[in-house]
Amino acid sequence: MKNYDYLVVGAGLFGATFAYEAAKRGKRVKVIEKDDHISGHIYTEEKDGIQVHKFGAHIFHTSIKKTWDFVQQFAEFNRYTNEPVANYKGELYNLPFNMNTFNKMWGVVTPAEAKAKIEEQRKVLGDKRPENLEEQAISLIGTDIYEKLIKGYTEKQWGRKATELPAFIIRRLPVRYIYDNNYFNDTYQGIPIGGYTQIVEKMLADPLIDVELNQDFFAKKADYLATYPRIVFTGMIDQFFDYQLGELEYRGLRFEEEALDVDNYQGNAVINYTDAETPYTRIIEHKHFEFGKGDKNKTIITREYPENWQRGDEPYYPVNDKRNNGLFKQYRELASSQPNVIFGGRLGQYKYYNMDQVIEAAQKIVTREFGDTEA
Repeated sequence: MKNYDYLVVGAGLFGATFAYEAAKRGKRVKVIEKDDHISGHIYTEEKDGIQVHKFGAHIFHTSIKKTWDFVQQFAEFNRYTNEPVANYKGELYNLPFNMNTFNKMWGVVTPAEAKAKIEEQRKVLGDKRPENLEEQAISLIGTDIYEKLIKGYTEKQWGRKATELPAFIIRRLPVRYIYDNNYFNDTYQGIPIGGYTQIVEKMLADPLIDVELNQDFFAKKADYLATYPRIVFTGMIDQFFDYQLGELEYRGLRFEEEALDVDNYQGNAVINYTDAETPYTRIIEHKHFEFGKGDKNKTIITREYPENWQRGDEPYYPVNDKRNNGLFKQYRELASSQPNVIFGGRLGQYKYYNMDQVIEAAQKIVTREFGDTEA
């Protein structure tokens, strides 16, 4: 066996960023991945000339130039702007909530008219401080938009009633009194031309990095812990500790992919279905991430279904309510009993990260581990 300095568990964006930076500093790294592919949930695969986002839509966006420059080393990005559309029982509305939305909903034309309408609808709360997601949403955007564009979608996404969800989930809801459908406020935004998988491939291409797929860390956990001087673990922190303090809660997703013999199915990359009756939350048409690129008269769509998670399922994102955050804090304290293990990523740090935040979190660990020295 080679003299490895690090074992990285998980070949997703966090693990790949750490491995890349460690190898730059002359460290030997073994990366193991339980799946049969690298790049985790940002994995893309070409079909019919289309880069298919296999695990949901991923749009890279950031306001941190250092992070944007970092990721551009590995791919050229297009100018894609995220402009999702909401479908409520056949009525189409622009997202995020902006003057186009308000005009379609109420016929208002000016920002003053929109503000007056929302202010009028907020009055149902009186002087009450919002205590749950429903009240928080109404305080931000009024009752009409809440009922049509938030309630059903959110309850499907989280598997709970909006009155049972914490207010903070929606506190940063984008509300704009301008005609602007760009969902993100970030300075930089785009999709890598040729998909995301290439980014992780290039990160892991250093000869100091060895990658093994279809490797279950838990099948040889004791051996790994005894053999490797440092381990970066990007799986579920509660699973690492055999759930000894109890299970953290995650949300699951199911993807239903369909190839169609049409050139353009829905006219937009992402359409959200916000009524309660439609079982999926959105339909993604992948070719529109690259401005219609792909084979003629071919398109691929994916319906996305949120699901309750149970042990053994693939976890997609944490449920950061009071109970789970408290339990995670206990697991984080337990992690101090493993000084040679670094916990990272959405699952290891039990945090809903965007892609840029995953890279930034990995870079923080790199700085803590190596200082600013590079080979």
